[in-house]
Amino acid sequence: MSGPLEFDTIIVGAGSAGCLLANRLSAQRGQRILLVEAGGEDDWFWIKIPVGYLFTIANPRTDWCFKTQPEPGLAGRSVHYARGRGLGGSSSINAMIYMRGQSYDFDQWAQLTGDARWRWNGENGQTLSIYKALENYFGGANDWHGETGEIRVETPRVKWKILDAWQQAAAQQGIPSIDEFNRGNNEGCAYFHVNQRRGRRWSMADAFLHPVRHRENLSVFTNTRTLQVLFEENRERRPSDQSAWANATLRARGVRLLKDGQIIEARARKEVILSAGSIGSSHILQAFGIGDPNHLAEFYVPVRQGLPGFVLILQNHLQLRTVFKIKNACTVNSLYANPLSRIGMALQYGLLRRGPMTMPPSTLGAFTKSDPSQPSANLEWHVQPLSLPKFGEPLHEFDAITPSVCNLRPSSRGQVLLQHSDPLQAPSIYCNYLSTPDDLDIAVKGIEATRAIMKAEALAAYAPEELLPGPAKVSQQDLEQAARELGTTIFHPVGTCAMGRVNNEGESENPFTVLDTSFRLRGVAGLRVVDASAMPTITSGNTNAPVMLMAERAARDILASR
Repeated sequence: MSGPLEFDTIIVGAGSAGCLLANRLSAQRGQRILLVEAGGEDDWFWIKIPVGYLFTIANPRTDWCFKTQPEPGLAGRSVHYARGRGLGGSSSINAMIYMRGQSYDFDQWAQLTGDARWRWNGENGQTLSIYKALENYFGGANDWHGETGEIRVETPRVKWKILDAWQQAAAQQGIPSIDEFNRGNNEGCAYFHVNQRRGRRWSMADAFLHPVRHRENLSVFTNTRTLQVLFEENRERRPSDQSAWANATLRARGVRLLKDGQIIEARARKEVILSAGSIGSSHILQAFGIGDPNHLAEFYVPVRQGLPGFVLILQNHLQLRTVFKIKNACTVNSLYANPLSRIGMALQYGLLRRGPMTMPPSTLGAFTKSDPSQPSANLEWHVQPLSLPKFGEPLHEFDAITPSVCNLRPSSRGQVLLQHSDPLQAPSIYCNYLSTPDDLDIAVKGIEATRAIMKAEALAAYAPEELLPGPAKVSQQDLEQAARELGTTIFHPVGTCAMGRVNNEGESENPFTVLDTSFRLRGVAGLRVVDASAMPTITSGNTNAPVMLMAERAARDILASR
């Protein structure tokens, strides 16, 4: 093993949050930053072509290819759990949908953390203003959007007649057509905005890392696994304004890495930041002795810092993939089945950067309440102009659409646990989908609402025929079972290292609180976790944009402390 390398800050994980943090922290020329990525470069051409998600998800080159444990709530099935592998992380393989969440989500964060800055806007609220600062919005700056940031936001470059009709049908069922989401209240139906630039995926590595990778004070290690977080005794054990780090017994001082077949050490003069995602960060911490003592003891992992908050806190959205065969309209199914139209799609993309190859997995979205008592929309549809029996299988040979509906505020909770003391072995993922009566009830309401839209007059000309779950399933029991059989992840895992209220003694009344509102880990000075795992509750929709919000907040807090 060679001698240790010296840096000021070490960031583990070059996903969405890690790329932003590397950008912001290396802007201080006197600070040496190391960004460590377990995956490789993001230079494969399918990463940049939007429809390339068909080739990057479930591909070990770009996806960690996790599998959940068999899920009782999903009829005993184990489901594929995609997580991005390589620079940009999941933003290099995700749906590219730019979805901030709703104002209710962030007002709830403010309440749970005791930090008014998380409010959407108003007194002390910073969420909307940070989103605007991060954006490079196609329509220019206005009350809702910014144009000087790094995150490019554009409209889809292809539309579909059948989706226009679906939008009209939703309006006939009380879900109004709106200009866009992302204004705080998402109720309505609109085409999603996407993270693309002129028809190419715009990942967070494109936005934040590649433009600054030339900086002499920024080092990027790819294909490098983190074997251990290095700790030492903390000699500054006293109450402070650093909340979670007050009275900490340990201090993070670096990482031990496996790079190019060699074990090396990198020391951090100031702090270590984990940005390995909701699965990776939780797994890393537990493998190195931070977590529930009873669980760590099962694998003979010495307890460095006992935190029971790693148990039953994983949150995720479950999508129910209904499928309807249609007539009199073209979908991706028939275009792809025809060799000539397939060539035409390739030419359209190659020459104009337009057409179906620019399409995200879902193009049209809709939000509504499952019942009037909900504080904000809690159902979301991702409507796809295509269908397939299962993800990863060939498209159907006939034209069809897939309106997938999901519960935005599930009450079911899962967990990420060790299945081996070796940190290079994948963790066990238990989602516990549909494990509460409320989640089952909302799943049934989602299927029923989808059926109502498909029966609306605006879609009559397309003669929709229900294939999944099937018209014979009508009772509550039938539809609950259909939800178990159809349900699958929509790849939004959050909350495994949740932030919450922490006092100046480093204590929290909530045993599930792992971080304070500045992402500092309780009881271990010099260690932060900045990624989707920090969310105290899941946001209403796709989660990449909220991760960027958190990363920017973290970067500002870190820079303000130096």
